[in-house]
Amino acid sequence: MTAPVRERGCAGAREAFSVRRTAFGFGATALLICGGWLALRTVWEGVCRHPAAVVPAAALGAAGVLLLCLRGPRRRRRGRPGPLSEAVRELFDPPQEPSAPAREPLGHPHDDLALTAVLAAPEPEEPEGESTDYAALDADGFEDAVAALCERDGCRDVQVVGGAGDLGADVIATAPDGRRLVVQCKCYGPATKVGSQDLQRFGGTCYAVHEADIAVCVTTSAYTGPALDYAEQCAILCLDGEALTAWSEGSAPPPWQTGEGV
Repeated sequence: MTAPVRERGCAGAREAFSVRRTAFGFGATALLICGGWLALRTVWEGVCRHPAAVVPAAALGAAGVLLLCLRGPRRRRRGRPGPLSEAVRELFDPPQEPSAPAREPLGHPHDDLALTAVLAAPEPEEPEGESTDYAALDADGFEDAVAALCERDGCRDVQVVGGAGDLGADVIATAPDGRRLVVQCKCYGPATKVGSQDLQRFGGTCYAVHEADIAVCVTTSAYTGPALDYAEQCAILCLDGEALTAWSEGSAPPPWQTGEGV
């Protein structure tokens, strides 16, 4: 059977027995008894010698007994300070008022003005077309630039197929209206023109091999007269450097919308 364990340290629990404290209590009691007996004996002897001192001694004893009866034992509850201690505590330790919450620092007026200016500033307008120096590009870069123009203006399935064995086709795409577009790119200097032989090689493959609906030749320079004549006979659209710049800047429509070459 398990015996219940009492909790120690609770309010109202009896303190542990102390031999030293008990001995001190008995000694103090013995001293009080002896001292009281000696005091009574001295008073009695004095009264016997001087009978007139009986009345003052009796009055003093009655006053002491009355004072003890009127005062009585007073016990103060633990944990509650008396009125005097409350007053002393308020005197030396006055209650503190709750501090007001700190305000957040306000922004500098110049910061607000700068933010308003940034929000009110108009966004820069994008230019309608980009001016690119196509003559400064190499052959591969020129083919990529022409393919980017086709894709910008709505062509789908744009592919750069230029290289060895391309059979005259450098860029193949599908125009916005669904027609098949085949482009040959000629990145020449200003002193070199596209001749009729270049267009003849392209004309022999653009329709028969690549099945083009629209055949376009784009160059950074110009065309010779015989080359333009051959292009007109084979329905090949030819764009020189000026026409290419106008197409890039947006001042001229794409070649598949004009239906005309140079």
